Amino acid sequence: MTEHPTSHEGRQPLAARQQERARPRQQEVPPGAATASIPGPSPVPATAKGPVPDAVPNPVPGPGTASDAAGPVADTQTVTRREGDRLRFVGAATRRIARGIDLDEIVLGLCRASVPTFSDAILVYLRDPLPVGDERPVNPFVLRLRRTDRLRLADEESESGPEGERLRLPVTDPQAGLLPAADLCEIQAGGALAEVLRGVRPVFGDSAAARVALPELLGAGRTVPTGHRAILAPLRGRRRVIGAAVFLRGTDRPPFEANDLLVAAQLATHTALGIDKAVLYGREAYIADELQRTMLPDSLPQPTGVRLASRYLPAAETARVGGDWYDAIPLPGSRVALVVGDVMGHSMTSAAIMGQLRTTAQTLAGLDLPPQEVLHHLDEQAQRLGSDRMATCLYAVYDPVAHRITIANAGHPPPVLLHLGGRAEVLRVPPGAPIGVGGVDFEAVELDAPAGATLLLYTDGLVESRMRDVWTGIEILRERLAATAQLTGPDHSPPLEALCDDVLDMLGPGDRDDDIALLAARFDGIAPSDVAYWFLEPEDAAPGRARRLARRALSRWGLDDLSDEVELLVSEVVTNAVRYAERPVTLRLLRTDILRCEVGDDSPQLPRQRRARETDEGGRGLFLVNRLARRWGATRLSTGKVVWFEMATP
Repeated sequence: MTEHPTSHEGRQPLAARQQERARPRQQEVPPGAATASIPGPSPVPATAKGPVPDAVPNPVPGPGTASDAAGPVADTQTVTRREGDRLRFVGAATRRIARGIDLDEIVLGLCRASVPTFSDAILVYLRDPLPVGDERPVNPFVLRLRRTDRLRLADEESESGPEGERLRLPVTDPQAGLLPAADLCEIQAGGALAEVLRGVRPVFGDSAAARVALPELLGAGRTVPTGHRAILAPLRGRRRVIGAAVFLRGTDRPPFEANDLLVAAQLATHTALGIDKAVLYGREAYIADELQRTMLPDSLPQPTGVRLASRYLPAAETARVGGDWYDAIPLPGSRVALVVGDVMGHSMTSAAIMGQLRTTAQTLAGLDLPPQEVLHHLDEQAQRLGSDRMATCLYAVYDPVAHRITIANAGHPPPVLLHLGGRAEVLRVPPGAPIGVGGVDFEAVELDAPAGATLLLYTDGLVESRMRDVWTGIEILRERLAATAQLTGPDHSPPLEALCDDVLDMLGPGDRDDDIALLAARFDGIAPSDVAYWFLEPEDAAPGRARRLARRALSRWGLDDLSDEVELLVSEVVTNAVRYAERPVTLRLLRTDILRCEVGDDSPQLPRQRRARETDEGGRGLFLVNRLARRWGATRLSTGKVVWFEMATP
């Protein structure tokens, strides 16, 4: 028989059901369960800062009061409304916490969701340092106060400090004052706080365990509210406890109820799992940044006769690793190799392949191979890495003495040459097939590189997007370069760094579909009057002739103060070359901001500096070069080697 809720017999089962609903549940409730909902907050003072939540009706009158017959109905409606309020609060709070990406956003989401709707104040302690993934935590177990938040009253608005300032705990004794919480807490093994954290479930502040654990967490001498006005909730991630949250209510609102423990558990669980993911994401972002930093050059060289500038932009802040790269490699004879490439994709794998191809290109450049041969060997290397490893690449060699540039292309967008007068030209270079296709030949083309011109190498992310095709983007780039050059006039080239920034400004909001690598080279060249070049027969008289030629050139350039040192070093280097050469030896002097001397021969054996014994008659030539020259080195060529040294000009 169905009991009527207003009958005398029906009131006792209903009260029993109320007591059963208010009794704390023992089993752990998974996140998102409908039973974990929160009552609407009680009224807060009218002076409270921020939005004031709707007031919850007063408790249902007890037996013997007026409206005794309507009491159970009103009680049922109140409980139902509170259950709905709890459910809506938990849903909104967990969504707010889940929106955070990094650690600070997640902790802030917990604080803003809790105060003032669920509590008047909150403290969030996190392990210091936070373990990452499966890493074993370091000892000792230390909790650090990460963030606090509290309901601020109108008379406190004039106080200085940010909203997340150190929290002052509300206490029951108005004469006790407001005491600050400790910033650091070391968890003692076997202590009360360690036991509460190990238990995982939130507990009321007046429970036997929390009465000892809270002072240990907040610091000695700190007063905590009595009754059900504090909840200590451990923050447990996937594998271990990573912190704790303390929820506090003042005396001007109802204390926490039993179901509030379930709400605190859900807030703590979502926050802890979010922090775990944020820490893992932070570690991955750090690895990505380090990988990208090591794959790209830290700084560009400063070769003679050319100025360089570069830019790199990732596809997005959340994916900072890509397969685009650029490089500038000094070559013998004051030449420089300019490289830009693009591995398909922008992932860790793409970045790793890019690093291998870049290293291979540097090694091949050191052998002074022609550009088409470099691309051929890069193609073979890509095939060895895997059948699906494909990339585009453009390799160019600039000679500042000859004012010429040799370019070979492997499926890459063509470079743009900005002339001194302001005319921007898309260079016509053979397109070629991408690296990794295999079985194709690459063709090189040699073009003029006039002084004052700027060569722009780039990847397709700069000119291609969902909004436009690659050729439309190239035309926009050409027009942008021409417009920028007109601002500086026909007799002056635009500043290189500013030019790179202006080029990147052409990107619109929807144009960042891929990462971008940009390399700009300003051709200054070396004037013919600053170059002296001779051929010397490999005979005993060659060193003496080299000294006389060097002396005349230095006298013509007004560098007589360097004659003695340069003659000595030229004599030593030419003597070493004549000893092993079978064909004529080359001697070249270059005057720029420094004086550079280059001696070439057909022997591939590189000289090595060694310490001569006191009884040795020779072996001190490179020792003198090392002591007197500003810099020196030796580079192996396909036809032999070049030994060079540099001297600072007065």
